[in-house]
Amino acid sequence: MSLDTQGSVMEIKDFLPPTSLALDIRAANKKGLLKALAAKVAPPLCLSTDAVSKELLRRDELGSTGFGCGVAIPHARFPGISAPHGYLARLHGAIDYDAIDGRPVDLVFVLLLPAVSQPEDPSALAAVARKLRDPEVLRDLRLAGNTKDFYRAIAS
Repeated sequence: MSLDTQGSVMEIKDFLPPTSLALDIRAANKKGLLKALAAKVAPPLCLSTDAVSKELLRRDELGSTGFGCGVAIPHARFPGISAPHGYLARLHGAIDYDAIDGRPVDLVFVLLLPAVSQPEDPSALAAVARKLRDPEVLRDLRLAGNTKDFYRAIAS
């Protein structure tokens, strides 16, 4: 269970607004994907798209954020963010992502965290990883026909 600073369970809906979703994102490779997702996640947070893209790519160079089963969780820290913020995307077609299991990725959860580590940061990352390990959740995300069903699959 992931706990926040008050000892309550941190849920994905705490840091993933229903508007932070995309279905059928097109990308030819990991670099292009992270740039495209940075362009979606940065503006609402008043962050530079280039800065977000560069930091996500830099973090991924330390070790792939593709953790298997067609899922990646690129994440990075940014000044000016006071709490975790997520963005979930389903790709139009799976791409090579250098995931630990070697499988291509079709589901990506971008997680932006405060520059200074906060107690809830590991809880947010753990909540996402735990949810995206569930085969039923993965099935529901891949079968969702609209953003409402897509959000329900991840946030319920």
